[in-house]
Amino acid sequence: MRNFRIEIPVCACSYDELSEADRQLIDAAKEATSQSYAPYSHFAVGAAALLEDGTVVTGSNQENAAYPSGTCAERTTLFYANSHYPDQGVKALAIAARNTQGFLDSPIPPCGACRQVLLETERRYSLPIRILLYGVRETYCLQGVKSLLPLSFGAEFL
Repeated sequence: MRNFRIEIPVCACSYDELSEADRQLIDAAKEATSQSYAPYSHFAVGAAALLEDGTVVTGSNQENAAYPSGTCAERTTLFYANSHYPDQGVKALAIAARNTQGFLDSPIPPCGACRQVLLETERRYSLPIRILLYGVRETYCLQGVKSLLPLSFGAEFL
């Protein structure tokens, strides 16, 4: 038997410490929460993707009474970007969430399904995706999807 440790580098910073470009991307994700359809959970999530050509694409979570039929903000955003801008890789993705009291103090990470879609998008374009997870108190900055999914499943296993 062998034990090993996987370390994940995460930069935690305040909104004010971010670059202007990162703040704009986070602001777009925060704004996207207003397009959320979350009548059941009242948990609105917005995502904003910065494409290679500078285009910003946004999306939000869309719920359904049959919960598995809904989709997360991250997948809404990435699928839209991949289908409408198939020649543009995703350079960065910002995610923000709020509930009925407002934006969350701590960042939320993507669910497992979204992590897998992020990984596929990153590999599709051979371009690491910077991930910005917004929270009122701090934002987490990750330098690629491997930081979210270190033991990942990909085409190399098929």
